[in-house]
Amino acid sequence: MELKKLIVDSKAKWIDFAGLDGFSVEVANLSRKELTGLRKKCTTTKFNRRSRMAEESMDDDKFVSEFTKATVKNWKGLTLEHLETLILIETEGQDLTKEVEYTEENAEILVGQSTEFDTWLNEVVFDLDNFRSETKRKVPRQTGADVPKPGLGANS
Repeated sequence: MELKKLIVDSKAKWIDFAGLDGFSVEVANLSRKELTGLRKKCTTTKFNRRSRMAEESMDDDKFVSEFTKATVKNWKGLTLEHLETLILIETEGQDLTKEVEYTEENAEILVGQSTEFDTWLNEVVFDLDNFRSETKRKVPRQTGADVPKPGLGANS
């Protein structure tokens, strides 16, 4: 069996956002290779005349955009009531039960503006246990329920 045939670069799963009932996010994990590629895509190298050395700088806004596109695939159940716990929004005159639709732009704003959501996303995306296949385990039969234990029978 060849390992390279088993490797999966990305896998998406629906995960509940803890503490906000009904809010679930479809997230994709990132392999090390993909994360490195994102960082390279968002890093520029410029020559510094003063130090006479090349310097790399990360475009944070571009990274948030690329990271969000790669990891947040969809969501459901994000109401305005939930959203106001994640970022500062204007809710006056709004129906707080109204759901915020998923778009790439909305996802990018949420990741960029909410420290809590960004932290959660980073924890979830890089935790492989969230993306492992759930194997069906055999449930052991009940054994010995009606069988007397040795030495405890009526004839002992």
